[in-house]
Amino acid sequence: MTTTPSRLLAGALLLAALAFPRAPLAAQEPTPPSPAELARRLAAAEQRLADWPNLARYREANAALGAPRPGEERVVFYGNSITDSWAKYFPAQFPGRPYVGRGISGQTTPQMLVRFRQDVLELRPAVVVILAGTNDIAGNTGPATLEKIAGNLTSMVELARANGIRVVLSSVLPAYDYPWKPGLEPAAKIVALNEWLQQYAAGHDVVYLDYWSAMADERHGLRAELTTDGVHPNEQGYRLMAPLAERAIARALRR
Repeated sequence: MTTTPSRLLAGALLLAALAFPRAPLAAQEPTPPSPAELARRLAAAEQRLADWPNLARYREANAALGAPRPGEERVVFYGNSITDSWAKYFPAQFPGRPYVGRGISGQTTPQMLVRFRQDVLELRPAVVVILAGTNDIAGNTGPATLEKIAGNLTSMVELARANGIRVVLSSVLPAYDYPWKPGLEPAAKIVALNEWLQQYAAGHDVVYLDYWSAMADERHGLRAELTTDGVHPNEQGYRLMAPLAERAIARALRR
């Protein structure tokens, strides 16, 4: 039987309807973002294109900080939003300590690796405390495997040690879900990454800092009293983390 063009068109339309069924009204596209929100998103995208690792964030602060004073054992806390938000509590939780926060919200390990020279090596610390990986699991800058995360962290450790800087590798904090990307089920992935971190640290004379065990609930999420959103610590959470970090830094300095 000869197939007419109209029959071909009808078949194509039927296949398209089956492959892309019409969504019910309740699932239609949500309300478009406001002009202000669109402008904010555009500015963020332009900034990321112009300076993907966000080297501009700490450039002036680094220049103002200068070199450590003779005998000063500077410590750089290096990470993402968890470290970024912690820095404001440093004067109260680490009084008199030469501790410097160099966290940037949302960052993944490839971004952190690019800015490692500027924001860690050039500050000449005695110790760097690295806390990273949860945003990779969230896919903030694209899909990331455990192997890719491990490779970036390994490179940071090797750069630090080649420059005489002792390293503290922190466990990723527990998270049952990510509010900005729900449904990814990160808890088990975080456990697997932390197992690698602990094993790597043990095999490479690096201090492993275990926040996870002190902060996880029965679901392997962040304990409710320590957070406001299930991912980021509140002040109580940081108060719990501070003595753990102090002990890890002391161990690193003795090595």
